[in-house]
Amino acid sequence: MPTPPSGFEVPLWRAIAVFRVASLAYVCVLALRHFDRYAHPLAAVGVVLLMAAWTGVTAVGYARPARRGWPLLAADLAVVLGILLVSPWVAGRAALAAGVPTLAVAWLAGPVLAWAVSGGRRRGTVAALAVGAADLVTRERIGQSSLTGVILLLLAGVVVGHVARLAVTAEERLHRAVELEAATRERERLARDIHDGVLQVLALVQRRGAHLDGEAGELARLAGEQEAALRALIAGTAPAGADTDGGPVDLRALLGRYASAAVSLSAPATPVPLPGPVAHELVAATAAALDNVARHADGRAWVLIEDEGATVTVSVRDEGPGFPDGRLAEAAAEGRLGVARSIRGRLADLGGTVRITSAPGAGTEVELTVPRGSDGAREE
Repeated sequence: MPTPPSGFEVPLWRAIAVFRVASLAYVCVLALRHFDRYAHPLAAVGVVLLMAAWTGVTAVGYARPARRGWPLLAADLAVVLGILLVSPWVAGRAALAAGVPTLAVAWLAGPVLAWAVSGGRRRGTVAALAVGAADLVTRERIGQSSLTGVILLLLAGVVVGHVARLAVTAEERLHRAVELEAATRERERLARDIHDGVLQVLALVQRRGAHLDGEAGELARLAGEQEAALRALIAGTAPAGADTDGGPVDLRALLGRYASAAVSLSAPATPVPLPGPVAHELVAATAAALDNVARHADGRAWVLIEDEGATVTVSVRDEGPGFPDGRLAEAAAEGRLGVARSIRGRLADLGGTVRITSAPGAGTEVELTVPRGSDGAREE
């Protein structure tokens, strides 16, 4: 997993550098204390100088994200393993058996921590096992203290690796939150600009043309649909006519954006999934029915979603003036085709049915029923 150029891991790499320096100081103290007991004292001095130089190399190397790759990680582990393996010759088997510590002491945990931060728990565990095995090989007798050191290395690799992965995850979530906040602010800015211009024009066209017939009335209806779609877009939801992947969508979510103080929506407590094209066409037909309510009634409507298994029904009811039998046929003959095209035509293409019930003074109810398995095309 690549390390980000900056973020929450930076303090961890700095902590490793501090640990290396502090542990090197401890190595120097022990080396001075046991200098006369080493089998090859001058070689011990050379090893300590090598450790000091490598501490500087790793401090500079790990400071830059581009250098925290496998070459430096592998070299870091190899240097520590090499120092551990030469410890029996430098210090002498007799000195080690008498209790003289190995040359690396706590400094050997440096690559374990670096591997853990760079790759998480797994890398930390691998490095800890390699260093622990090399440490045990250098000892003639393996006692409880030796095993305790290996266990501590394993715990350090696992815990530090886990913390490092949590840091990466937290940073990714923070970046997403920042991006979302920026997108939200931009959407709000656009919403203000659009509201002052485009939305007001579309609303004006819809209001002025709502009472007209023929193509002018159709243009007003389309302006109303586009106004609703644009409002949904700048609000952060997909417009009612959008279909991104053609997969199942919840009809409740699509119709939910039409709920308002004037439009009451009743739906099942569980999702009502429909194929994307079917759901969007059904929503468009419902929107057309609601437009008729706003145009011919007082705008107050009740929408009911019924999931009947093989079919889904959406009912739109109002308490407007209603109309007598045969009125829809007369309107179609006169060229007013809003219901015929926007509602019946859509449902017919889906293989569904439309039932319109109305009487003068009794309001109107429109029932839109579609088969759940419809794919948006009807066999001829």
